[in-house]
Amino acid sequence: MTVKELLDSGRFGVVNIGDRTEREITTPFCCDLLSIAMGRAPEGCAWVTVMGNMNTLAVATLADAACIILAEGALLDEVAEKKAKDQEITVLKTEEPIFDAALWIYQQLHG
Repeated sequence: MTVKELLDSGRFGVVNIGDRTEREITTPFCCDLLSIAMGRAPEGCAWVTVMGNMNTLAVATLADAACIILAEGALLDEVAEKKAKDQEITVLKTEEPIFDAALWIYQQLHG
């Protein structure tokens, strides 16, 4: 599944569409502790979190995540949303719990 296919699924709201929508998603990754995400987020993951700030964008870039999904109604703050646009980072949103959002992605990847 690519980031574009995730966008086209209609499952998630769009906060920002980045420049790498043809990128393959390798796996969902759930984590709200930035120091752990920095060291353990797999390259190409769809990172599902409730952390909507500048540090989340920095960690996603460092970990080379394919996209960020803000779960449980979390949103980027105003400064972070502008930064996501400037850096062309794909950020999606959902009201679903973190686990449910990640499970749906996992099921799409693995049937």
